[in-house]
Amino acid sequence: MLAKKLMDQVDRRVILDEVIKHEEKMFSVFEEHTEWISKGKAGVPVELGLRVCIMEDQYQFILHHRVMEKETDDKIAIAMVEEAMRRFHDFKSCSFDKGFWTPLNQIRLKEILERVVLPKKGRLLVEDKERQKDEYFIKARKQHSAVESGINALDNHGLDLCRDHGISGFKRYVALGIVGRNLHRLGGIILEKEKKALKRKQKLRLVA
Repeated sequence: MLAKKLMDQVDRRVILDEVIKHEEKMFSVFEEHTEWISKGKAGVPVELGLRVCIMEDQYQFILHHRVMEKETDDKIAIAMVEEAMRRFHDFKSCSFDKGFWTPLNQIRLKEILERVVLPKKGRLLVEDKERQKDEYFIKARKQHSAVESGINALDNHGLDLCRDHGISGFKRYVALGIVGRNLHRLGGIILEKEKKALKRKQKLRLVA
């Protein structure tokens, strides 16, 4: 079926010179869920795959994630926060990238969170500039780079390429990768504590 669909699209595009609608296009005959992702970044303007949104806490543990099927950041911001709040009752603030901003998201997130760090896209009004000059806003934005580090860590630990098949396999692979990332982070914290404890013991021996 997929081969026939691909042949039909090739015939329509190449032979009939038809412009095929983006939502009709097929980007993989092996993984039908594959999407065309326009990243807009220098060197990597486009990728094939699926977007994954992650939410980290202040200790770089991943609290929640979502495999985005035909979704964009601005469509999932509220759902991500509401699900995180159901799981973690002390969840009170969150910082986002510009891609999550919409007027509705700004209003709704302010209603359900004590603090919202959501930079506005496009031209800033006076009230937007004042909001984004707030000390907490600036501090949270500086810490936001830690999320980028978490995304890179997931890529480096195997999630740059899914070795499972189908959309269910993709979601399972992502979830296992996130569990692995959190265990790796926990191990790093334990090792750091052990190093500090060892240094304290060595200092005590030198004093004695």
